[in-house]
Amino acid sequence: MRVIPRSSKSGLAGMRDGALLVRLNAPPVEGAANSELIQVISDALGVPKRSISIVSGQRSRLKRIRVEGVTEEYVNAKCKMQNANAE
Repeated sequence: MRVIPRSSKSGLAGMRDGALLVRLNAPPVEGAANSELIQVISDALGVPKRSISIVSGQRSRLKRIRVEGVTEEYVNAKCKMQNANAE
């Protein structure tokens, strides 16, 4: 996933270069953007925050996350629904 911190509003923003694009209002300071990323993903997928972890990219704009208890197909379907609702 590709993260854009300090955006005007938070949420899923489609795909870019094969990665899910997520805009975050929080700055990349003291883990604020990572915390907001987990909240945005939790809201988008309807899973508890404790089910989401950042696997790699803690300090990078490119991140890999793990979501416990859901399939890749479920995530893709939810992201498509979010993108359709945003348009």
